[in-house]
Amino acid sequence: MRPYHYRFRSRWLLPAEPRRVYAVLARPEEYPRWWPQVRTARAAPDGRSGSARIRSVLPYDLRVTIRELPGPSEAPGPDGVGLLRAAVDGDIRGELGWRLSPWGAGTLAEFEQRVEVVTPLLRLLSLPGRPLLRLNHRLMMRAGQRALRALLTRADEGSRGRGEAV
Repeated sequence: MRPYHYRFRSRWLLPAEPRRVYAVLARPEEYPRWWPQVRTARAAPDGRSGSARIRSVLPYDLRVTIRELPGPSEAPGPDGVGLLRAAVDGDIRGELGWRLSPWGAGTLAEFEQRVEVVTPLLRLLSLPGRPLLRLNHRLMMRAGQRALRALLTRADEGSRGRGEAV
């Protein structure tokens, strides 16, 4: 792998069926409400792209634009499998995606991101700081998983309290 390229993978087990998880993940403009490291996110008028500012532990804000990729992004079908794919540009450039599949009573959400560091500062830090940049991403993803689990759990508890089907 080239020094400015990164590949990240995460697997999240979530306490909700794939359609509910998809409904949350398909709305990145709502991420700042539940994912602390996504500081701002705005949808563009076209509904297929937007921008975000992301900051994990390291004192650096990533600024990116995100655009839905044409092709196999789709809500979970009868088999429960769903896909979300997007291109990212800005401080980093590449692709990311989620694959959702049933896992017991919940969902296995598999995240994969392949990006290249674009900004001069990140390129300068990329070689000596690679372990820190990878740790920074891992901590962000861990926090996102915890936050999404909590959001889905609260939604379940609220639905049960009102007598609604979950």
